[in-house]
Amino acid sequence: MRLDDIDKKLIEILADDGRISYVNLAEQVGLSRVAVKDRIHNLMEKGIIEKFTVVVNSEKAGKQISAFFEVEVEPMQLQKVAQNLADNPNVASIYQMTGPSTLHMHVLVEDMKMLETFINDELYSVEGINRIESSVILKRFKSRNGYKL
Repeated sequence: MRLDDIDKKLIEILADDGRISYVNLAEQVGLSRVAVKDRIHNLMEKGIIEKFTVVVNSEKAGKQISAFFEVEVEPMQLQKVAQNLADNPNVASIYQMTGPSTLHMHVLVEDMKMLETFINDELYSVEGINRIESSVILKRFKSRNGYKL
């Protein structure tokens, strides 16, 4: 589906404020409330807008440590390991990356002790993981809140 300028503007506005009313959206893009509602419904039906959600500040919610992991996995174990890790409540996101069966994972935990526990008890115990590299975030400059058009 090709997006026209109005669809792009709707997505941009919604990315900044997902709670904005159809009336306010309509005013900003110069369409009727009904037309805006139909366009948003169409964008959702086509899968361009996947869902509406909240963005939680993990630090203020008690998750003080944010770390990224590169997890090298035995190729035949990749799907199993990825699902096992994806089910862990400390794992914020996980992606299969190019390279030798590598998973890229973002983990949020309360403190350094919890990070140590996560690594020792929940990563090293997973069968099929060959190597783990980690980096702890010191400061966040920008965080992704959805794709900007």
